[in-house]
Amino acid sequence: MAASLWMCRLRPRALKGPLKNIDNLCFKSQSKHSSSSVLVKSEIAQRKDQTDTIAERKPFYVLQEERLEQAERSVLINCPPKTNEKKFLKHLSSHGEINTCFFYESFGTYAVVEFSKKESIASLQEWTIIPSIQHEATVPFKSRLVSLKLNNPGDLSSVPSSIQCLRQSAIPINELVQRLSGADTIDQQLYKLTETYQLTEDNVRLRFLVCSLLKDIAAAYFPECTVKLFGSSVNGFGKLGCDLDMFLDLDGISGRKSKKTAGPFTLEYQMKRVSSERAATQKILSVIGECIDQFGPGCVGVQKILNARCPLVRFAHQPSGFQCDLTANNRIAIKSSELLYLYGSLDARVRALVFTVRCWARAHAITSSIPGAWITNFSLTMMVIFFLQKRDPPIIPTLDQLKGLAGPTDKQLIEGHDCTFVSNINRINTTENTETLEQLLKEFFEFYGNFSFSKMSINIRKGKEQSKPDVSPLHIQNPFEQPLNVSKNVNQTQLERFVSLARDSAWILQQDGMSHPLGAGAQPWGLAALLLPSASQTGGKGKKRRKREPASERIKSLLESLKNNKPNSANGNGKRNFSTQSH
Repeated sequence: MAASLWMCRLRPRALKGPLKNIDNLCFKSQSKHSSSSVLVKSEIAQRKDQTDTIAERKPFYVLQEERLEQAERSVLINCPPKTNEKKFLKHLSSHGEINTCFFYESFGTYAVVEFSKKESIASLQEWTIIPSIQHEATVPFKSRLVSLKLNNPGDLSSVPSSIQCLRQSAIPINELVQRLSGADTIDQQLYKLTETYQLTEDNVRLRFLVCSLLKDIAAAYFPECTVKLFGSSVNGFGKLGCDLDMFLDLDGISGRKSKKTAGPFTLEYQMKRVSSERAATQKILSVIGECIDQFGPGCVGVQKILNARCPLVRFAHQPSGFQCDLTANNRIAIKSSELLYLYGSLDARVRALVFTVRCWARAHAITSSIPGAWITNFSLTMMVIFFLQKRDPPIIPTLDQLKGLAGPTDKQLIEGHDCTFVSNINRINTTENTETLEQLLKEFFEFYGNFSFSKMSINIRKGKEQSKPDVSPLHIQNPFEQPLNVSKNVNQTQLERFVSLARDSAWILQQDGMSHPLGAGAQPWGLAALLLPSASQTGGKGKKRRKREPASERIKSLLESLKNNKPNSANGNGKRNFSTQSH
């Protein structure tokens, strides 16, 4: 089970050998709309089969290079509604051997096709034509986003489509609650939530393909540039439907280091000069953003947000359905992604707890997709990591301990900030901590329900509380840019809501009947009960604010029914077993 949760161990669904006999091919795919328990078990078994065969845990940068190389050999194809999969693959195989292929829906039906060799892409593009459109003109920018057209549509009018589209978005919370209610233990609930919400292998491939398509646009200006993913898409904590964060990397462009020449002369490129590196970043992103807007197929709603602390270009990529952010000179963000990837790969409980806490927070509107004073997913992840560092024995090491394990090639200083830590996961000893996820979930809520936020800050570099350097309600030290507070946006009201809900959740999990299924009716219990809407979300705005209650009305009704069924098993005083003193 643990191995099946590690993103770095996923193996692609490869087609063995060239596509000579299309009729014998069998593609694994899942129905977009089915929600039966049989399908859930099939999905879990398939992911487990894909991951259990890989023993080596690859370093972050090695995995990213492999993914980017796969994307360079891939093409995104818009298919007509009635497309015969066997004929489609047979036609494409004339350009070369195909490794993988899958279909999905987003403003139409699309196929991601990965060839074995990059030369196959050139062969396919050689036979791809520029569309002829009456009363309009086309911008002749060629990319690896193409459309499949039927030369004789009438021949397939009576042929049913054989395409099965894979799900690319997370299931609704009510469906998740129903699935979790059918589990046998709280540990199973947390693992099932992770398996349901985590990025699938195919979704990750699509993300790297979109990144590669954007690199093709930027390469028109900077041929030696690379575009890399960071954030949830690659750190192991991404949820289906999360945004796509990309980084335009120009540091790999040759000629930056001076070379000693044998002769009396040295040649230098003539280049534009600007006042600062920030100004250069703004100019570069402005031009790339304009190119995306004018020439990028499927890119809509382009916004150039150049005066932000970290300048970016934001747009929607309709063929994939992703909301995209492109930044430049943001190498520290990539190191943060690598650090989270490392932590998530050390112990399966890390990812399971992070996914659970994030889902719980979103279910109760503690986090939001809209910028504001809410706690962010990154802050929640830091809080989970800090909590796991403080277990006895610790489940994961501190950042300083990871720095102590670093080798000579791991040393890295970015913009004056020490970003050094070990990259080889296999050099880190496994923990001796054997606590269950049920124990950890309860302890997490109790820990932060009683944390002294008014006096202390959270520091994953040291793995211990430190005195707050400012008056921010919530202070979480940036692991690399140490003077910064990653939760500076959070106000006192939102922090109090988090603390209140953490205490309520800890109290709920202490009640009899919350640690096991309630019967054949699949009534919400355990984690499923924690994901039910809060009473504060369903109440009207005009009502007078009531005294805080220990749980939502639905949970209270559930607990009352348990007490009626088991009158001698409930807690006599109905109070929490831990302190609720404000800090």
